[in-house]
Amino acid sequence: MPRILPLTALSIALFPKALALASLKLSGSPSLPSIASHALHPALGSFSIETAFFEEYVGNTTSPNILTRNLLENLKSRTGTAPEVRIGGITADSTYWDASQEVGLFNFIDDTGALQNTTIGPRFWESVKLLPEGTKVTINLTWSADQVVTGIRQDLQDLAFEGALSVADAAVQGLQGQLDLLEIGNEPDHYLKFTPQNYSAIWATWAKNISQTLGFTAPRFQIAATVDDPLWPYDAPGASSQLDCVSALAAGANSGGVVRSCSEHTYQYSVCDPPRIAVATLPNLVNHTRLAVFLDLWQPRIKAVREQLGPDSFVIGEYNSVSCSGRDGVSNTFGQALWLLDTTFYAASLNVSRLYIHQGGPLALQSSTQLNHGGLSLYDLWYPVQNTNGPIKVFPSYSAYLFVAETLGHSKTLKIANIYPGRQANGSTITTALGDTSEGQLIAYGFWDTAHPSGNKYPTKLALLNLEIFNQTQTIPRPKSTFDISDFLQNSHGPVTIRRLSAPGADIKEANVTTWAGQSFASGLAAGKFVEEKVTGGKIVVQASEAVLVIV
Repeated sequence: MPRILPLTALSIALFPKALALASLKLSGSPSLPSIASHALHPALGSFSIETAFFEEYVGNTTSPNILTRNLLENLKSRTGTAPEVRIGGITADSTYWDASQEVGLFNFIDDTGALQNTTIGPRFWESVKLLPEGTKVTINLTWSADQVVTGIRQDLQDLAFEGALSVADAAVQGLQGQLDLLEIGNEPDHYLKFTPQNYSAIWATWAKNISQTLGFTAPRFQIAATVDDPLWPYDAPGASSQLDCVSALAAGANSGGVVRSCSEHTYQYSVCDPPRIAVATLPNLVNHTRLAVFLDLWQPRIKAVREQLGPDSFVIGEYNSVSCSGRDGVSNTFGQALWLLDTTFYAASLNVSRLYIHQGGPLALQSSTQLNHGGLSLYDLWYPVQNTNGPIKVFPSYSAYLFVAETLGHSKTLKIANIYPGRQANGSTITTALGDTSEGQLIAYGFWDTAHPSGNKYPTKLALLNLEIFNQTQTIPRPKSTFDISDFLQNSHGPVTIRRLSAPGADIKEANVTTWAGQSFASGLAAGKFVEEKVTGGKIVVQASEAVLVIV
């Protein structure tokens, strides 16, 4: 879970929202900009599933979860590549291997209802194999010899190499080619007494020894999985001593050549404690300026990691809108779908390779003052089983990943840039004070396919987002804005195809009234007629709380 937002970001987050512009003309060169991303990864929109809840999501061989399977297959069919799945989270730090256990997964819950630890056995890997064919899996290994007994993990003397090795060995044997990467520990910056130096010394030794014991011939580890936001300004007291991807690499974590990639976690808002509960609101969430200022904090780390490990090496390995399991009326709404779409595309424009949205349930040991207890998380994209927070259902946010998948398609040469509001010379987002006249409500992304004959000269797709909040309870006419994209079209008067991500309002919580290209996905399968529109003249109307994919 993250700390309170830096003062600069938090102060922006409290500004009231104005009405969006009635029209916005996109200007500038239509050619591939120098700040465009690397080629986008086909698994850009991926998943992190809490270890203790994994079988609730996918089921087992006796009773596979068909809803989860269908929702994941929908995404795979659009890109040709299955979303990647990281199995981990806070419960991974208290997960143990028992080769004699007959059930795949067993959660020990004490008399107070608190989950204390999880044990997995051989049948657990059978459940993992229920994921769509070709799914690459990252396994989060435990650090600790004993269960987590406080909100902060145990001290250094409680670390146990044999526990991590036993799970890693079992995963290699049980998953074989499906296992992609291993992580050691979850959010180690929340452990007692970890510094970049002692973390890296222990981590590097464990990763090297596991690699040698299991016969790895190439890097198979993902480092860090840290969660604290970068301190701002970067020369603030304590900033240089934060444990993160860059500081761990600088301290020698990759001295054995075992690191392939680096992961950090992001939660823009939180309900872990009262001060953060107060600002975890829907209007604060659904605003591009707030989002961009937040993610911009990671730009130096992304650059440094990619320089050392390669273009696809920085991932957001766990993220969601509101930590400590989300907030009702915020995380379970269509508003979060718009936030998820903007988050995925903006992070991609900063060269984040993949983002793994976290799914699971509230955990009693995360925080003694958190808002949520029991059931599944309010920020989940779907509930695979009935629980205390509601029946089996799909939430509006799922359709945002459909939008992302169809934007990517089967291309391996697609690059993204934020056209509006764009970025400053130093790489940071353009804010209202610097010229964003929409105040963070109108956003345009361009996508250039460099394999296309004119792919370097003009975008082949654009994503247009109108984040002005419109709720279904409002009685006024729904506002709308017109994006003029004619400068970015090779034929400014020719037809373009558009698909809409829509709902009756940002406050909607139901997938059966949330549509992507005219279809809803409340059952896990498409319902309704597929709808595309043809528009000429380069002017695209986008309603408040709506997003549009333009295919040129």
